[in-house]
Amino acid sequence: MEQLSKAVSQTVRDVHSSNPLVGSWTNFVTINLVANAQLAVGGRAAMCFLPDEAKPLANVSKSIYINVGTLQPIALQSLPEAAKAAEELQKPWVLDPVAAGLGDSRTSILKELKQYKPDIIRGNASEIMTLANLWGLQTQSKGNVEGVDATDSVESALTSAKALALWTGGAVAISGETDIVLDNKRACRVYGGSEMLKKITGAGCSLGGVMAVYSAVSDAFTAALAGSLAYKWASQKAVKENMGSFSFQTAFIDNLSLLDAETIEKYAQKAGELI
Repeated sequence: MEQLSKAVSQTVRDVHSSNPLVGSWTNFVTINLVANAQLAVGGRAAMCFLPDEAKPLANVSKSIYINVGTLQPIALQSLPEAAKAAEELQKPWVLDPVAAGLGDSRTSILKELKQYKPDIIRGNASEIMTLANLWGLQTQSKGNVEGVDATDSVESALTSAKALALWTGGAVAISGETDIVLDNKRACRVYGGSEMLKKITGAGCSLGGVMAVYSAVSDAFTAALAGSLAYKWASQKAVKENMGSFSFQTAFIDNLSLLDAETIEKYAQKAGELI
C-alpha cells in the first residue's frame, strides 16, 4: 500500500493546489451535499440540469459527475449529452447509477451511457450488479435494488465490478461497510468509516462527486481510492458520543475540509488493503 498511499496523498495535494472545477449533473435531493463535499475537499462545484449546458460546461470543467437519482424528464436528454461531451472533450467522468433498474426511464438512460465508458463507476453492491446486467456484461448475479439501498454484500458484487472495469477500462468503487475499489490491474479494500453515513441523505452521491474532483488530477483508480479513504476517515473522525444525524453531517463536511495530504497518506496505510 505504500506506493498507493503516496499516490493518494499527491492527489489530495494536487486538488488543494489547483481547485479543479467539476461539472455535476446530480439529483435535487442531494445536490447541496454534493456541492459542499466537492468544495470541502478543494474542488469547485458547478451544478447543471439543461442539455444545452453540457458541452460548454464540459469545456471549462476538469471532470464531470453524472448521477441518475431522482430523475426529471429533462434528464433523458441532459445526462447522455453530458457524457457525450465529456467523451468528446476527453474529460474524465464519474457515473453513479443510483437505483439502477428502477423504472424504464432510468434504465434507458443507463443503457445509453454505456457507450461513453465512464472513468469511474461508484455505487452500492446492488447498483453495481444491476448495472453490469443492464449493460449485458454478466448475468449470474442480478442485484436486488430497493430504492437507493443495497440488499447485496460488497463481496457479492466483485464479479460485476470486474466486468464493468473490463468494459470501461476505468475504475469501479463498490461502497459499503468495507469498500472495494478496483480496475483491471489491482483491487483494494478500504476499511473504517461510520454507520452514521447511513443516517444522512446523499453520502453515496456526494462520494461520487468527490471522486470526480480527484479524477481531475489523477488516474481513475487513485481518484476512486482517494475518495473512499477520505470518506472513511472523515466519517470516522466526525462521530462523537450521543451525536444526532444532522450534527454528524456538519462534522463530516468539516472533517473533509480539514483532511490534508499527510493525514490521508497515513490513514491509507492503516485502512487500505490490496487484494
